[in-house]
Amino acid sequence: TVEIVDIAGLVKGASKGEGLGNKFLANIRETDAIIHVLRCFDNDNIVHVDGSIDPVRDKEIIDIELQLKDLEVVVKKLEKVARVAKTGNKESQKEEVVLNSIVQNLENSKNIRSIDFSKDDYMKYVTPLQLLTDKPVLYVCNVDEESILTGNNYVEEVKKSIKDKSAEIIILAAEIESEINELSEHEERKMFLSDLGLDEPGSNKLIKSTYSLLSLHTYFTAGIKEVRAWTIPIESKASQAAGVIHSDFEKGFIKTEVISYSDYIGYGSELKAKEAGKMRVEGKDYVVNDGDVMHFLFNV
Repeated sequence: TVEIVDIAGLVKGASKGEGLGNKFLANIRETDAIIHVLRCFDNDNIVHVDGSIDPVRDKEIIDIELQLKDLEVVVKKLEKVARVAKTGNKESQKEEVVLNSIVQNLENSKNIRSIDFSKDDYMKYVTPLQLLTDKPVLYVCNVDEESILTGNNYVEEVKKSIKDKSAEIIILAAEIESEINELSEHEERKMFLSDLGLDEPGSNKLIKSTYSLLSLHTYFTAGIKEVRAWTIPIESKASQAAGVIHSDFEKGFIKTEVISYSDYIGYGSELKAKEAGKMRVEGKDYVVNDGDVMHFLFNV
């Protein structure tokens, strides 16, 4: 599963401990990705902490604080590595070059995730540092109802500011999402969205974008008592997907019966899809597709 946590707020100077900075940075270090909500609407009744609406400024405050914290971590590591490198240690000398490159990029306000490393250098020297700006980022532009379909000038400025950077952006209106959540009936929600010209709530876009950001997708198991969705990394093999349910499923994996999501929906049921010859048997090395409906046969 994917858990989204609302962590402590951040102010300028957080990297030096201002406000709840240390707590914020400690919390964010534990995450796999960052979702940064940016205010992209005007409303005199909702006062911005900085007294004006400027989502690019808000984004850059966070970016800079994370970069400064990363710089602190890398410089400390570099000092240790440099001492060993001076003894002639080849591995440390290579690491020193990579760390110096990271320092230079951070000092030029460049996030780690947008730097091109060789796969070997990245795994050896970058990953162990758990740098904050190495985490994938989703920018959520929070707009008003009038801007939900096309965005606005604030959104365009945000798009310009993240161009050529390794990040994603979506648009939603938090106020509308709140109103949707107050509607208990599916048909009510559907009509509400239709009146706004929307096909789905923004929360759906948020979930899809988060899965994409983390390189995850979903497969389903459908039994008599329940239907379950299971989250797995993209490119997972059938035996690995079975292990998400229970380790015994992976250890004793024999085969899996698979119906694609499109066939399942198209035929309306598992039985009809099976009668149409759309159920197939796959082995442990089958790469699971998003939305696959699967039954596992195993023996332990």
